[in-house]
Amino acid sequence: MFRDVAFPSEGTTIRGRLYFPGEGARDHRPPNRKRSGHSAPIVIMAHGTSATITMVADHYAEVFCDAGFAVLLYDHRNFGMSDGEPRGEINPWVQARGYRDAIDYVSSLPEIDKSRVALWGDSFSAGQVLVVGACDERVKAIVSQIPACGPTMPPPDPDGTLFAALKRTFDKGDVSIPGAVTGPLPVVSFDQHGTPSLLTPISAYRWFIEYGGRHGTRWENWVTRVIPKTPAPYHPGICAPHINAPTLMMIAPEDEMAGANPAVARAAYDGIPAKKELIEIAGGHFGLLHYPSDLFDRAAHGQRDFLIRILL
Repeated sequence: MFRDVAFPSEGTTIRGRLYFPGEGARDHRPPNRKRSGHSAPIVIMAHGTSATITMVADHYAEVFCDAGFAVLLYDHRNFGMSDGEPRGEINPWVQARGYRDAIDYVSSLPEIDKSRVALWGDSFSAGQVLVVGACDERVKAIVSQIPACGPTMPPPDPDGTLFAALKRTFDKGDVSIPGAVTGPLPVVSFDQHGTPSLLTPISAYRWFIEYGGRHGTRWENWVTRVIPKTPAPYHPGICAPHINAPTLMMIAPEDEMAGANPAVARAAYDGIPAKKELIEIAGGHFGLLHYPSDLFDRAAHGQRDFLIRILL
C-alpha cells in the first residue's frame, strides 16, 4: 500500500511513506468530474509533538488512501526514521518548512496531481499546517486536528504587518537564533515534581507510554523545544486571516493541553476567511489518537468526507 521515500529539507533528509491508491480504492468522484490521466490528489501528513508515523497517523493515512487519495506521511526532522541533529529537537519554523519541502517533493512526481494538495496535522503540527496554508498558495485544503495554536491569543495584527514579517521568516528568514529553549527533558512523566516533562497532563503520559510509544514506533521519551528569536512571533492565529484554502478544524472543547487552548483554536477558526468547517469532538486531546475506537472512526471519516468534497 506504500513505499518508503525520502526528500531533502533544511539541509537534511526527511523520510516517510508514500501511499498510492490501488485498483481497490473507492472512486468518490462525481460522474462529471474526471481526474486528469492517472494522477491523484495528495494529503501530506506529519504527526504532533515528538510522535512518529506508526503511532496512529498511519491509520488515518490508510483511510484517506482507501478513499482515493495519495498520501505522503513522514516523520519530522530529528524524529523517528528521519535524519537530523540534534535528535529530539523541535523548531516549529523548521517543521513548518518540512511541509513546504514535502510539497516540493510530491510536485515532482508524475503520479501526483500537484494542483490538489492537502495538508494534515495533529496537535502541534495542526498549528503548523495553518501557518503553511497561509504562506504557500499551493495548498488547496487543510485538515487541522486538535490544533495547538498556543495557550494565549495572538497579538493584534490589524494591517497584516505581523503576518508579512512571519511570512518572510517562513520563506527565508533566519530561524537558528535561540530564543526560548525548553529541555532537553522527557516528553511525558508520571511525576511532575521529581521528573518534570514537556507535556504535563496524565492523559499525555498514558497515551505515549501505554499506547502510542509501543515497540517498533521509534518514539523516544526525550525532547527539546526551541522557539527562535524572529521579527514576528510564531503563532498560527496570526496566519488564520490569510488562509485561502478550504479548512477543516477539529477541536476538543475539553482539551486538557495548555498549548491547545480550545478558545485560542476557536478564535483562529473564526478568523479564517476561506470556506471552512468545524467539528467539535469529545475525548480531550488524545481521544481520537486511539485506534481502533469510535472517536477515531468519527474523526477519520469526517476528515475523509471533507477532503472528498474539496479535492475529488
